[in-house]
Amino acid sequence: MADTTGGGAGAGGGIGREAGRRTIGLLASAAKRKDGFVQLLLMSGILMVSLRSLSQKHRVRDLADDAAELGREGELISLRMRELQGALHREAGADASGALASHLRRIFAAHPPTPKAAAATADDH
Repeated sequence: MADTTGGGAGAGGGIGREAGRRTIGLLASAAKRKDGFVQLLLMSGILMVSLRSLSQKHRVRDLADDAAELGREGELISLRMRELQGALHREAGADASGALASHLRRIFAAHPPTPKAAAATADDH
């Protein structure tokens, strides 16, 4: 039968005593090995800061790419607006009554082009 005294290897008595001796708490282990634990905390902190810095670097790069793309889209929109205004002016010039040209002048006077678009239009002429 099995050994009930707790001292035999078949009953697992030796394993129970070793397991009880090994279960030192985290705080007790940290107090016992202060230097190693502090070093582990510092290295973990440095790793976290490095990962955060890397994340911010990629975020800044993405924002710069987005800003460049928005600038290109803004230029394309300005170009399209100039093309539409030119087409409207040509169509108004073909109108014999001049009513469309008068109406377009009022519209364009109420909504002047942005300074950047105006500079680009001045460069085109």
